[in-house]
Amino acid sequence: MNDLLSFLNQHTPVFSILIPAFTAFILLLLGNPGSGSLAHDWRQPWRRSISCISSLLGLSTAVFYLIQASHGQIIIYNLSEWAAPFGIILVLDQLSALMLVLTYALSVPILWFASKQWDTRGRYFHAMFHFLLMGLSGAFLTGDLFNLFVFFEILLMASYVLLLHGQGKARFHLGIHYVTINLLASALFLIGLGMIYGSVGSLNMTDVARLMPLLEADQHRLAVAGGLLLFVVFGIKAAMLPVGFWLPKTYAVAATPVAAIFTIMTKVGVYAILRVNGTVFDDPVSQKILSSWLLPIGLITSLYGVIGAIGAERLRRFVGFMILSSIGTILVALSLFNTQAWSAALYYLVHSTLIAAAFYLLSGWITSQRGEFKDHFRIAPQMKQQKAVSISFFIIAMMMAGLPPFSGFLGKVFILQATAGHAWQGIIIAVVLIVSLLSIIAFTRVGFILFWRASRPEENTEQAAFRKYQALPDKAPLRNDVTIYALLTGLILYVVFASPVQQYTFKAAAQIQNNALYEATILKQDHNRETISVQPFDPENLPETKYNGESVDPNAHLIPYTISEDTLEGEHISEFKRRQILNQDSQISPDNEHDQLKPMEP
Repeated sequence: MNDLLSFLNQHTPVFSILIPAFTAFILLLLGNPGSGSLAHDWRQPWRRSISCISSLLGLSTAVFYLIQASHGQIIIYNLSEWAAPFGIILVLDQLSALMLVLTYALSVPILWFASKQWDTRGRYFHAMFHFLLMGLSGAFLTGDLFNLFVFFEILLMASYVLLLHGQGKARFHLGIHYVTINLLASALFLIGLGMIYGSVGSLNMTDVARLMPLLEADQHRLAVAGGLLLFVVFGIKAAMLPVGFWLPKTYAVAATPVAAIFTIMTKVGVYAILRVNGTVFDDPVSQKILSSWLLPIGLITSLYGVIGAIGAERLRRFVGFMILSSIGTILVALSLFNTQAWSAALYYLVHSTLIAAAFYLLSGWITSQRGEFKDHFRIAPQMKQQKAVSISFFIIAMMMAGLPPFSGFLGKVFILQATAGHAWQGIIIAVVLIVSLLSIIAFTRVGFILFWRASRPEENTEQAAFRKYQALPDKAPLRNDVTIYALLTGLILYVVFASPVQQYTFKAAAQIQNNALYEATILKQDHNRETISVQPFDPENLPETKYNGESVDPNAHLIPYTISEDTLEGEHISEFKRRQILNQDSQISPDNEHDQLKPMEP
């Protein structure tokens, strides 16, 4: 057991990425016939078992990481044993651990629900689901901006396939729009990364944060412009206005379990805004520009979302607009740039993700019991499970509108408390209260149409309406209602344990604002406690390997500080290089001349 724990600790946190990655590859190797044959395919029980077991294992790993991170320790994993900023690293802190637990806590019940019926409506559902989890986990754990782009692309490619799951003209049509928008965002992402790397000379988040104040004026402006371009990209992912119009229609056509898991997708954009624009680009210029734009954008997004919900004609689009409104509320909290506000944003983020997923699942339940009326806001006969559905809707409405004593109410209270002393305090409070009031009006309208004004079912056995009504299912789709109850129970427990959760989110918010802690933990120092880095970028600073000749390297003494002992003793360090390391270690000049990286001699 000690060896197992030692192994887990040694490779924390890469398992959260490897578990879904290997699961997806195994599921691909199992093969997948056409969707019409999946229900009778002998491999389908194996797919479901492997998929569900992997998700449970991922959830257990995430909880284990949360316990580790709760002590305030930042855990670093150097891929290929190259230290930052020269190598790509994974960073497990309190924020990333929280997002991992949220991801897997949402994926387990949704995957369990989808494994009963929905996974037979399209090919490779389980494989794509785990590729999505892999991308999400990597995005939350990476400490490198380019690696963030890579994991964004992994989760997006999986989402393209999942959006089309079950096929259909509407899904294909909006799927093209979704892919086009995200390809444009990816192109802007690369341009922004190029601007940052060209001016800073590094893409490690901690190194960029350290070097930003040291840049020349022109370089600094270019880096700030790159950071703001990334903000636009993350805004597209988060679906904030004016680049978030795509969400309500796109999510409305997705299959029920796909729409439910997609509620975590927008939070990746919110997370990236917080992680990158909030902490990496924390210089006064970047923060001033961002705060001046983020607050009005958040307020407008919140208002637009709830107004769009009032005018929605279908339940699924209604849910999408309410998600937009909640995103705006989170952005308002992020724009305040203080620990208490960020803590409130994280608390509300978890609530908004889980309640939106439950609402999409409820939409699937309602659609199944309304027959030809589906989720359109039109008067229809009463549903066969009218009481169960209406009670579930009423609870979800109170939670999502932010009524006491539920988590939505607490989250908004935390946000309003954080506005104390802010110049826009009155406006923020007014908008939050107006949005809550309009949300109540929007939910009242929906409940009035779906339940209060529902007509009595046709009782004349000779009428076609009677036969249509009798053909409707008597119960919710398999596991649909149970999954909703599980999510609602989790949200109730979220309120019960609000105090320890809020304490954790406060510590997470305080931790990510401490750039000095990340710098001391992630970046290496030489024997004079000078940070080892390459800045500004100079194309003459070329690395040397055993295959690059035996030229004198003035930087040889820095090698032990940037790679592990095992790598240092490995075959890729030539004897000539090893002698330079040993000789220069004893010849460091007192004026620290050798402590700076120098161009290699040709």
